[in-house]
Amino acid sequence: MPKTVAKHDDRPAGEPRRSRTSGIDRALQILDYLQKTERPATAYEIARDIGAPLSTIYVIVDDLVEKELLDRHDGGLLWLGPRLYHYGLTYARTLDLLNVAVQEMHELAESSGETIQICGRDGDQMVVLAMEEGKDHFQVTSRVGTRSPLNWTASGRMLIGHLPEAERREIFARSATVSPTGRAETDKDVLARTAAAALEEGLSIQAGESDFSVACIAAPVCDNQGACRATISIVVPDIKLRQKNPDLIALVKTSARRIEARLGWRPNRSQ
Repeated sequence: MPKTVAKHDDRPAGEPRRSRTSGIDRALQILDYLQKTERPATAYEIARDIGAPLSTIYVIVDDLVEKELLDRHDGGLLWLGPRLYHYGLTYARTLDLLNVAVQEMHELAESSGETIQICGRDGDQMVVLAMEEGKDHFQVTSRVGTRSPLNWTASGRMLIGHLPEAERREIFARSATVSPTGRAETDKDVLARTAAAALEEGLSIQAGESDFSVACIAAPVCDNQGACRATISIVVPDIKLRQKNPDLIALVKTSARRIEARLGWRPNRSQ
């Protein structure tokens, strides 16, 4: 019969096992910090924010720089490294949703002549996953990778519209913030209701809530369970919001339905 060997634990009786942050956890904290702040930072700033010993951060940073997961700029500022970009490209190529949505984005940009965005949810924020500028090169402040609070944007609200009401209210209660224009709704109850209503209608419109004179017309891309997995939206000057030639609302809703159909999702969704 094989012998059972007990692992030796030399801790004093009653002493709890100490929690230890691994090197991988620290590396992820560094990368998460840079993604969150969207600007280069010093090792000291990173260590202070994540609550790690500066000596530990120096060691991990040097290793990440050597492996090109971080890039060290003049003055010692640290930023995301080129190796991450290649990982991201490879990952993006495996995503059927993003691949199909990007194809539709190009077609919608051509037919509408306007700036098109594909957006998704990252926790309590909306993130721009892909973007194509329109023919008139209307300038928008949000680019690929830009994150915004869910309550600021037409897409953000719709991305959680399928969740239970209590969960929607909880998300907005902790994440809703005042927008730069001061026009974005912040009341969790109002937001929870409008999020569900927008998803049900298959359309969400906002004008001037996050940027002055900028409007967004968004439609949801929903899976077979009715969950909003992404949105496709047209970003225009607010004076074009109700134009009928072309009809931007009809175009964006049709594009969302085509993405769903190409993926085999909700093919019988109502018009």
